[in-house]
Amino acid sequence: MILNQANLVNEPLWKKELTVSQAASIPLVIEIVSTNWRDDYLKKAADYAGIGIPEYWIVDYAALGGRQFIGNLKATISIYCLVEGEYQVSKFCTSERLQSPAFPEFKLTAEQIVRAATIS
Repeated sequence: MILNQANLVNEPLWKKELTVSQAASIPLVIEIVSTNWRDDYLKKAADYAGIGIPEYWIVDYAALGGRQFIGNLKATISIYCLVEGEYQVSKFCTSERLQSPAFPEFKLTAEQIVRAATIS
């Protein structure tokens, strides 16, 4: 999660519990998919949209997500952008450069991120 530090003064629980609840405090959430991929693609996406988080990334480095989410693609990074209360998704794989409204200067490709995620 990326935090907007300037908005933390408006978060009533931040100093006591390090808890944020306002979309203005969370411009971006990034999830790494594991075997509970349904939570990432369905539940968390719905929760984040309900809160109003403007951008949500799903890094599916092992292609665990079901076909309805990543199709026949291999490792995929999905970028969900909130438009009028609903997420619009763009999928990136291999040498495609990610396009992020939150970070327009971002220059990494999906392949570079997936390769870094699989190094142990």
